[in-house]
Amino acid sequence: MPKFEKDGIEISYLDEGEGEPILLIHGFASNKSINWVNPGWVDLLVKDGRRVIALDNRGHGESSKFYDPDAYGAPVMAEDARRLLDHLGLDEVDVMGYSMGARISAFLALNHPQRVRRVIFGGLGYGMVSGVGDPEPIASALEAERLQDVSDRTGRAFRAFAEQTKSDRLALAACMRSSRQKISEEDVSRIEVPALVAVGTKDDIAGSPQKLAGLMEDARVLEIPGRDHMVAVGDKVYKQGVLDFLNGYMG
Repeated sequence: MPKFEKDGIEISYLDEGEGEPILLIHGFASNKSINWVNPGWVDLLVKDGRRVIALDNRGHGESSKFYDPDAYGAPVMAEDARRLLDHLGLDEVDVMGYSMGARISAFLALNHPQRVRRVIFGGLGYGMVSGVGDPEPIASALEAERLQDVSDRTGRAFRAFAEQTKSDRLALAACMRSSRQKISEEDVSRIEVPALVAVGTKDDIAGSPQKLAGLMEDARVLEIPGRDHMVAVGDKVYKQGVLDFLNGYMG
């Protein structure tokens, strides 16, 4: 996979297909392959006539790892995405982020509105504003010597996922402990580009997609039936809904 370096930070990415560009930003403890290649998103979007770019966020995949929480945070990671667009010479793209990637996508849309044509917030509803719970159990689970030592249910799920993805658990713990800059309702209301909020009906992490969409001028909701936070990303309803949104069939 290609990489580029800026200010001592190396970002790994993929760039496939031709046509209108879309940038994919993965979730916490995942990477571009787990989130987007393996579930078939890259193939799907390339076959739909799009140029697909996906990056490994810092601390994840094949990108640079840091062990200081100050090196992370969604606004910082959004700048990595913006630098990738600069590197590729792309002025404006569609953007889809899942979970943490949705938060990063929101900061990209807020801080660089001219670069985002349309945005898809996957796996994150009103939790974007309210937060999604205490990060410490997850960070502690990532630092535990063994999975068997983790009693917190959410922490255990993320620890198991990190092991499955062969992630750097200490870098992820630092990322989880980073300053979580809140996005206010007023901030969300400043996102004027067309938006799709896609959340599984059994997702107990994301928060209400309707409540988040209601804050924006041009947003719609896609409910992913029977899917929780961990499995909604590969669902066929999610995929078809995104294609419909990008091709102008919804709303």
